[in-house]
Amino acid sequence: MTHEAVEKQVKIFCLDQNLQIIPQWKLKIIQLYETSLVRHGIMVVGSAGCGKTTIFNILLKSLEAAQGVRYKSEIINPKSVTNAQLFGEQSASTGEWVPGVLAEIWKKVNNKQNKHTSWIICDGPVDAIWIESMNTVLDDNRMLTLANAERIPMADSTKMTFEVENLNNASPATVSRAVIIFVSPEDLSWRPLVDTWCEDRDKEKSYANPEEKNWVREFVVKYIEKTKMLREISSKYLYMMQTPAVVRATMLLNLLEASIQVFTKERQEIIDRKTYEMIFIYSLAWSMAGLMETDDRVKFHKELLEKAGAPLPQISAQKQLTEKESVFDYYVDPETKQW
Repeated sequence: MTHEAVEKQVKIFCLDQNLQIIPQWKLKIIQLYETSLVRHGIMVVGSAGCGKTTIFNILLKSLEAAQGVRYKSEIINPKSVTNAQLFGEQSASTGEWVPGVLAEIWKKVNNKQNKHTSWIICDGPVDAIWIESMNTVLDDNRMLTLANAERIPMADSTKMTFEVENLNNASPATVSRAVIIFVSPEDLSWRPLVDTWCEDRDKEKSYANPEEKNWVREFVVKYIEKTKMLREISSKYLYMMQTPAVVRATMLLNLLEASIQVFTKERQEIIDRKTYEMIFIYSLAWSMAGLMETDDRVKFHKELLEKAGAPLPQISAQKQLTEKESVFDYYVDPETKQW
């Protein structure tokens, strides 16, 4: 099977799911495919929201379509259970062996009678507590050795993969046994989420106005990109809990969608541009600065929203100074369509 055939299927499935085809991100899918040809242990490393799960899903579907062979993924979070529950342990009361979750999955996917290709995806933190037991799997032995002396070999049709945020707690012995594919937050970034959200709503005709797609993109450029909002926030504001830019963009879209449902579903209205912009500002404020303290919220109101010419509530300078009033104390009234 050629790379061209895989790339063709990747493109087809991305378009089918209305995903933006970003060259740097698409390259990670191809890198995962290339490494799967030569290695059986693979770690895909990257922060939350960088598209790791979608990389796995798109590749497996593409390989299935290109090869005509069924691909199945078995997903497990290793840190959701104890080490004994993961690999198995001997019962203290009966002396019987109690099999672990991963051990049972391992037996199932490495059954010689299987007609499909299996990928075990460990979606969770890697640390020395449980990963050391996987060293004999990742090296050339390809063998899972359990505490009851049972040794289960790995089938040629099986891949052992890991989807992790970082390798801070992984030992050199483990890292050296696996192929590492690093997915940078900049490979995908947050902008494709906005484009896909707009196209999804336009395709399903669930928009609040036929011009919604153009408005959202215009407001994103005006209030986020031109003001360099994300850079300003990270350098000049204090977050109570750090969140990646892609998470904040997701919060913006979720809040925007929930806010306009009051008009589109409950009131069956078409929203005009002025009202939509106010709802966008409301959603933008809470998604970008909702995790800030009061002083930083007032600063965000003045230095980012006000200077960008946002349609904000009329708040006197005295109230801003003494009562620290800001856009966070208001909402868009569905009746009057005013703050």
